Amino acid sequence: MKKFLAGALLSISALTLAACGDDDSSKLVIGASNVPHAEILEQVKPILEEQGIELDIQTYQDYVLPNKDLDSGDLDANYFQHIPYLESQIKDFGYDFVNAGGIHIEPIGLYSKKYKSIEELPEGATILMSNSVADHGRVLAMLEAKGLIKLAEGVDKTTAEISDIVENPKNLQFDPNYESALMVQLYENNEGDALLINSNYAIDAGLNPLEDSIAIEEASESPYVNVIAVKAGDENKKEIKALVEALHSQEIQDFILKEWGGSVVPVD
Repeated sequence: MKKFLAGALLSISALTLAACGDDDSSKLVIGASNVPHAEILEQVKPILEEQGIELDIQTYQDYVLPNKDLDSGDLDANYFQHIPYLESQIKDFGYDFVNAGGIHIEPIGLYSKKYKSIEELPEGATILMSNSVADHGRVLAMLEAKGLIKLAEGVDKTTAEISDIVENPKNLQFDPNYESALMVQLYENNEGDALLINSNYAIDAGLNPLEDSIAIEEASESPYVNVIAVKAGDENKKEIKALVEALHSQEIQDFILKEWGGSVVPVD
């Protein structure tokens, strides 16, 4: 009987210790685009494991579901969007989200299978753009910086629209009616004279934004920083702080630069 009680007590003690051990670890579920976001997060996994945090990465192919799933509680955070897009989503859908930290910039590029430089673009060339309004100002600001158009004086370049163009020497025709995820396919099909592709889609399709584009956004001048988004208040959770700190580490910044050679630029 004593042996039985001793064995039972040992079993209970082991279970208690196991339960206490579980309290020292936690799980963080984060939604991310395949490239480069999920690939960067894979490098962060072992850093967080050392702190007792398990990183569960859920990958997405679009720009809508990651915010819906964050709002519903299926995700603890997401990492796929830049600041203007996050702000537009909050405005349009009433999400109670905040930016927990900026991680990197993906310069947007202008691509063409028909022409090798922006100088070669002919009079009346058709420029295809995504229907993501949050990217329109970014695209137009980049084209203005390259000398293709001029925007109205004083216009906010993060929210500029085609109607804000006041000078268009080549009479470029803009067609902003395509899903962001389809831009690479349109490029491969030789649609339009040139088109704008976000670097995450370009890289995922095997394109090198620095080499394959005919014009590319200057990352140092871009406000389009990709961020970790969380529900308001969660930015103070230790797991979220640990995630952002790991993403800002020298190890991860070096990985980003080495892996994508300037097509993805880390920020701190």
